[in-house]
Amino acid sequence: MSKIISITALASISPLGNDPKAIWENYQNTNHCFTSHFLDHKQTLVAKLDEDSNAIVDALKQSDIKYKSLDKSVLYAMAASRVAIQNAGWTSNDVFGINIGSSRGATDLFEKHYQEYLETGKAQTLASPTTTLGNISSWVAHDLQSSGPEISHSITCSTALHALLNGVAWLRAGMTDKFLVGGSEAPLTDFTIGQMRALKIYSRDEDVYPNRALDLEKTQNTLILGEGAAVCCLEIGKKENALAFVESIGYATEILEHNISISAEAICFQKSMKMALRNIDLSEVDAIVMHAPGTKAGDLTEYKAIQKVFGTNLPMLTTNKWKIGHTFGASGILSIEMAILMMQHQEFIGVPFAEAQKSRKQIRKVLVNAVGFGGNAVSVLLSI
Repeated sequence: MSKIISITALASISPLGNDPKAIWENYQNTNHCFTSHFLDHKQTLVAKLDEDSNAIVDALKQSDIKYKSLDKSVLYAMAASRVAIQNAGWTSNDVFGINIGSSRGATDLFEKHYQEYLETGKAQTLASPTTTLGNISSWVAHDLQSSGPEISHSITCSTALHALLNGVAWLRAGMTDKFLVGGSEAPLTDFTIGQMRALKIYSRDEDVYPNRALDLEKTQNTLILGEGAAVCCLEIGKKENALAFVESIGYATEILEHNISISAEAICFQKSMKMALRNIDLSEVDAIVMHAPGTKAGDLTEYKAIQKVFGTNLPMLTTNKWKIGHTFGASGILSIEMAILMMQHQEFIGVPFAEAQKSRKQIRKVLVNAVGFGGNAVSVLLSI
């Protein structure tokens, strides 16, 4: 069985837009995507979908009476998945698996249904089926009329990359030849923002760059939430239409001191990166798209883990969370998208306020990291 996995299509819907050209143009400017909205009883910076993407989601919602009761997280995944399989050339005649997860799931609908229950003492008929965790993959399968296995899961902020791991495992096991994987998140709700503020990690900064992801000298946490979905089509073997190849994967979980802790040198990241790089000369890795959510501990511990693995010869380091915020379960594939775009255009997209880095002549291999509450790290090495 071939170990080569091809990414034959990738589609997303996020604050950056919904088509590769617009997304790349947004990455090339130094503006962030944050706007202020009244959430959790105060003005709050978040990264919302752009107008064109919202129009696509609204049209999808109106296209079928059954879709009007679905959560945004489901609709975002459906919108991205339609584009991905079209770009890959898949049809309803193809047998392909689906694994699209989410950290929070249908949080907007859940909050609304629960509030109504508190006020009236009654739950709506569709309250349960529209808020279950399996909602995303099952509705995407319905919309695409697929016939393969459907999987949903939540591994907090590394959800999307865990979906990719699952897809790779199914393909390499010979259980299917194609898999649609990804993550979707619509966390811009009062209660979700309130939870992040309770953890004391949400940005209070009015700086030009309010999320200081990859600023290792920051004195306060600067996490900001974003929304969106990203999926990619995986196929076994080296395909001519591949955007990139999944060269290797790594994963690890570490023992936690408390629910959201991570060790000072991110042992889980060290292990996941070493696993993904076990057959690679470290000098071949040109860049790393870090998880780097903009928290003091999260950014610094991951950087220390990278230093432990790579020593003094570090690849170019970047992240997209200073620009689009943390999209929780969708963030891993959005980072994959950024990595693929940099390799396609042979242009490194750095963090505008980060220290200057030694430039590589080419970008042929990029490592993508993700980690979530629970110390579950994933590292994926991509190549072209």
